[in-house]
Amino acid sequence: MPVAKRDYYEVLGVPKSVGEQEMKSAYRKLALQFHPDRNPGDAEAEEKFKEAAEAYGVLSDAQKRAAYDAYGHQGMSGAAGGGFDPSAMDLGDLLSQVFGFGDAFGQRAGGGGRSRPQKGDDLRYDLTLSFEEAAFGKAVEIQVPKLEPCPRCSGKGAEPGTGTISCPGCHGRGEQIFSQGFLSVRRTCSHCGGAGQIVKTVCRDCRGEGYRHVNKKLKVTVPAGIADGNRLRVSGEGQPGANSGPNGDLYIFFTVKEHAVFERHENDLHCTVPINISQAVLGDEISVPTLEGPHKLAVPEGTQPGTELRLKGKGVPEVQGRGRGDLVVHIDVKVPTRLTKDQRKLFEQVAQTLPVNNEPHEKGLLDKFKDFLK
Repeated sequence: MPVAKRDYYEVLGVPKSVGEQEMKSAYRKLALQFHPDRNPGDAEAEEKFKEAAEAYGVLSDAQKRAAYDAYGHQGMSGAAGGGFDPSAMDLGDLLSQVFGFGDAFGQRAGGGGRSRPQKGDDLRYDLTLSFEEAAFGKAVEIQVPKLEPCPRCSGKGAEPGTGTISCPGCHGRGEQIFSQGFLSVRRTCSHCGGAGQIVKTVCRDCRGEGYRHVNKKLKVTVPAGIADGNRLRVSGEGQPGANSGPNGDLYIFFTVKEHAVFERHENDLHCTVPINISQAVLGDEISVPTLEGPHKLAVPEGTQPGTELRLKGKGVPEVQGRGRGDLVVHIDVKVPTRLTKDQRKLFEQVAQTLPVNNEPHEKGLLDKFKDFLK
């Protein structure tokens, strides 16, 4: 049978009402007593150290502690509170939190040693496009301010042929050891930055930095259908990584200028086209703007103001290349404000042939209006 876990409060030797400071002190005492570096080869002490770290990792987190108080160890397995995985716990972080200084007890506590490779910083580039460029895509050339390895020293920071020597500050370990009471505290070496090596003679071009500032030219293909606020990731074109780590990425953020005629709603385009009253009444074939140029559109007889007519596939392409949106034409019927005598006479003749309530759904509207005014 598997051994049942001990109560976390019992492990730390504290009551359930324990405060944060008292609990931290209890864990600190146990960490000092059972740490593997103070008990080399003692498997029992190492297990007690891990047990104390697991207990403190739960009880020092307000949300996990509430779940544990309510459900016990079952609450840590996912039934409540989201679960707790001791294997994912960073003992170095816990010890740093409790002791108030860098990584204690050396590498077993989560740190020390030479610096690991680190990915470089990401870069941002803002690119402004015209409405048409965003709709149809474009190949552009941009210049990105960034760092790149010095060509003279290949990023090493040393004059060619001089190489490196062991850092005198840490003697090649990449870390410095300090005594703090009876504790052995390790910190990244401030002389070599954790590399363990320093150059004999610094490169005359980069002055030992290993990098130079450049404006790198890049050719970028803007995909058709890009929208205002979208971004594009260009892998590996960010800043170089430290300690031979990979480059960061470049993110291009797009700003799209407004169009004089079209408004974009997702992949559909919208525009307003005016017609005169005779075109609305009798119907007509009119020319409407599209991104590719004028296009013929049939206006049905009896078209009302605000009618929307749709042209399939005349909108903006989808970024993934799966079709296009539509062009939605909003009809604006223009009523003349000034008439010639002949025009007025014609309208009067037409008016005599039309009933006051022209449409079936408008019957009774005048009567309702009169009732409202009573």
